[in-house]
Amino acid sequence: MAERSLAQRLAYRGLRVVTRLTLVTVFAVRYKGRENIPDQGGGLICANHQSFFDPPLIGSGFNRRLNYLARKTLFRFSPFRWLIEFFDAIPIDREGSGLSGLKETLRRLKRGEFVLIFPEGTRSHDGQVSPLKPGFVAMARRSRVPLLPVGLDGAYDAWPRRVRFPRRARIHVCVGPPLEPEMVASLSDAQLVAELERRIRACHAAARQGRSS
Repeated sequence: MAERSLAQRLAYRGLRVVTRLTLVTVFAVRYKGRENIPDQGGGLICANHQSFFDPPLIGSGFNRRLNYLARKTLFRFSPFRWLIEFFDAIPIDREGSGLSGLKETLRRLKRGEFVLIFPEGTRSHDGQVSPLKPGFVAMARRSRVPLLPVGLDGAYDAWPRRVRFPRRARIHVCVGPPLEPEMVASLSDAQLVAELERRIRACHAAARQGRSS
């Protein structure tokens, strides 16, 4: 990927501010645990997935730029393709090997950037955290960057997958302590999946408790 233009950098920062203000005003979004976000270096942001709101919800709470993955089929719709290409989304081919998307993701992680993934693989059917799929394991081991667990709650109430349009709901987002590369290397694949799932569930529980208090 070529160096981002000034327009891309300024547009991302401006959109992040507007999105954060909108979410706080409309959905009373609150963030907890932002002190756990590393100030520098790459990181794999691993969050539960409740709705289409999730990428902007998480991205607007980070003062650093996030990279987003997008299904390759989304690039077929010209206006939306222009938008996600402008924000240099990483295309992922779910029907094929996805190798090119994996390589680009690793490149961005290794040059010190954040990449957001949803290890459940799809949006929740009931707002709960589903078992994680192991697809992230190879990326975690090869990138050698921290895994940052994130749990959000309320996004499912705002926009469940069976509903066409969003509605008002309180949303909280909790960022947990990072799972460092040394710990990643010390765990088996099954242990790594279980540990990350445990941390995401703990963040989700904290976000849900924050909404109820």
